[in-house]
Amino acid sequence: MKRLKNGPPPPVPDPYSPVLRLLVIPLLVYLAWLIETFLLAGQSGLMQHPDPAGFAIYILAGCIFTGILFPIICIRKAFATGAVNMFQTGFRSLKRTLVIGSVTGALVMAVILLFSPFGADRIAFARAFLLVLPSSAAAVMVCWVLAGTHIQASVRKGGPVVSITSGVVVTGILYAVSVLAAYPFLRGQGPLFGPLAAGFIIALFFFTVRDVYATIMVAAASEVFTGAGTLDPAVLQEMPAGIYPSSILVVIALVAVHFWLSRHYATILVKSDSGPAGGIWQDTSDKEQNGTDP
Repeated sequence: MKRLKNGPPPPVPDPYSPVLRLLVIPLLVYLAWLIETFLLAGQSGLMQHPDPAGFAIYILAGCIFTGILFPIICIRKAFATGAVNMFQTGFRSLKRTLVIGSVTGALVMAVILLFSPFGADRIAFARAFLLVLPSSAAAVMVCWVLAGTHIQASVRKGGPVVSITSGVVVTGILYAVSVLAAYPFLRGQGPLFGPLAAGFIIALFFFTVRDVYATIMVAAASEVFTGAGTLDPAVLQEMPAGIYPSSILVVIALVAVHFWLSRHYATILVKSDSGPAGGIWQDTSDKEQNGTDP
């Protein structure tokens, strides 16, 4: 049967099964990032005693490439099939990002002022925050933006309760394991309830707020509280060279990814004549509407 002239192009068949695309591939990316985190940061005690050369390699390979850029490459397929959209990944409009980021930043500052593990030394907390910011950004991108959205998409037919519960439990565990990989000394400091509880709290925050930058703030602050006992006070008194540029580089990478996604994908409300009055959410782009993959 010939396609009608000027009609829509036939759908491109998905060569990957939903299990492979939504579960296996994200978990493989997580495992690759976890191994890099352990080898580059955990095994050498990099977060406790930052070596400039080792820290630069960890930031570029473990945090930016595997932790930020590679998840976006994987998410593109989920965008094209409609399994995941921009709203779910937490990359939102500039106005909403600024509002949620400002409110979250104020709340994080209040918690720091009240419960800082470094007492009245606010500079030590700020330096520790910058030290862990790149690893926290990578953790949010891998555990929630990639794995969390795909896990929820795989069980979405079970309803919101199943979707949210599965996402919170699985990603909370994934995050806790990653913290132990980056801070192996925590395994010898008693129960592992802290990293696991932190993972569940961050997961609930992400799935409720759906904002990448705000979640990174919460994750970084949580990582400082969790790993405060393993950080060398001498390091926090005089930050090694490269810590500040590394944090700036990670923020630039996140903003660049956000800008690229905003240019190619948008979550819009599409009215359905046969469906409910509210319509359905879909991801589209100019290139996708023309029948090509961006």
